Amino acid sequence: MAQWSVTRGVRASAMAVAAAALLAAAPAARTQELKVGVVNSDRILRDSQPARAAMQKLEAEFAKRDKDLQEMGARLKTSAERFEKDGPVMSEADRVRRQRELAEADREFQRKQREFREDFNQRRNEELQGLLERTNRIIRQIAEQEKYDLIVQEAVYFNPRIDMTERVLRALNNAK
Repeated sequence: MAQWSVTRGVRASAMAVAAAALLAAAPAARTQELKVGVVNSDRILRDSQPARAAMQKLEAEFAKRDKDLQEMGARLKTSAERFEKDGPVMSEADRVRRQRELAEADREFQRKQREFREDFNQRRNEELQGLLERTNRIIRQIAEQEKYDLIVQEAVYFNPRIDMTERVLRALNNAK
């Protein structure tokens, strides 16, 4: 118990020293203003022309596979409904064979869906990575040109006065 009190006392002393150092440095920090900006990455990914173009490109790239999967799912559903209707009048051997065929077709459908999602997500991540790299390059250019000290891409709260998302969007949309 005594050791805990000593540790707590040392910790309190260290915090007091740190607070005093910050207060002593505060007047010096006020003489040289810190220029800070905030960029809303979600808005960049949602509203920028390159992001929209990337999503359209992905949709076109995966449209045929998506259509094929939808058709396969519809055929599987029709087969299952037909089996439900005809199953009671089928022989035991035919019913077992149809159940196996349906189960195999369902596994194949699920495998193809999983592969589709994985391929789509991988391509989406590739496209977004390229967009984020371009966005970061533009943010660095703006920071250097306008002499920013700090630019944050995610924040819980920020004053709209320091929001530079619109400038980044304009630069990104105008960049080739």
